[in-house]
Amino acid sequence: MGERIYGFHAIEEALKKAGMGSTIYLQRNGGERIQSLERQAQLTGKVAVKKVSKDELARMMPGVDLRGALLDLGGPRRGASRLKETTVDEFCASLSEDESALVLILDGITDPHNLGAILRSADQFGVDLVMIPERRSVQANETVVKVSSGAAQYVPVSVVTNLDREMETLKKNGFWIYGADMKGNSSYSEKFSSRTAIVMGSEGSGMSNLVRKNCDYIVSIPMQGHIDSLNVSVAAGILLYEYRRENN
Repeated sequence: MGERIYGFHAIEEALKKAGMGSTIYLQRNGGERIQSLERQAQLTGKVAVKKVSKDELARMMPGVDLRGALLDLGGPRRGASRLKETTVDEFCASLSEDESALVLILDGITDPHNLGAILRSADQFGVDLVMIPERRSVQANETVVKVSSGAAQYVPVSVVTNLDREMETLKKNGFWIYGADMKGNSSYSEKFSSRTAIVMGSEGSGMSNLVRKNCDYIVSIPMQGHIDSLNVSVAAGILLYEYRRENN
């Protein structure tokens, strides 16, 4: 098998770009959602449809609830190839002189469910680029693509070897960098610039010291509950919304 996609939404999005050599495996006697995927696959004229038993499907990815459908894109299984990849230099060069832009920098996110959820929010709030470090960070895999509901294929991503250096590149191109931290100033009191980069730190320890020092502002999300922190994917969505609220 090549690259594999599962989850109804992720498969629906992947089918829009699937090429020759792709195969979708569908559980026999599936429900309406399975039948809808079959029709969509047939309409592409490129994706082979194979009906299999529930047990046969389960053996293709043991321990994963495939919900009756698995899309094999063919070719080598390289998760990163599912991303819409670019470089920070290419991204900056593509911006016109006065064009606003929103970048999301992920510093050490290791949970694929969090990355997938963040990419889904990034797509919804029009993030122009997501930066992910090559080391000490989760990369694209089947779980990330599934949790993102296909958004991973639409959000431009740059996998970088040196996060601090690329942050400097952003600054040279007019970006102000806002790091998210519980001890920062309220995001309500800090207005995001038209060219903003928001940094989300790791689930446990937050931003690394070097990344934190490279931030122009440290911001927090005002909270009133009994628990003093939010899941990183939830926090990212809130800050992305706040940027769009201010800059739309």
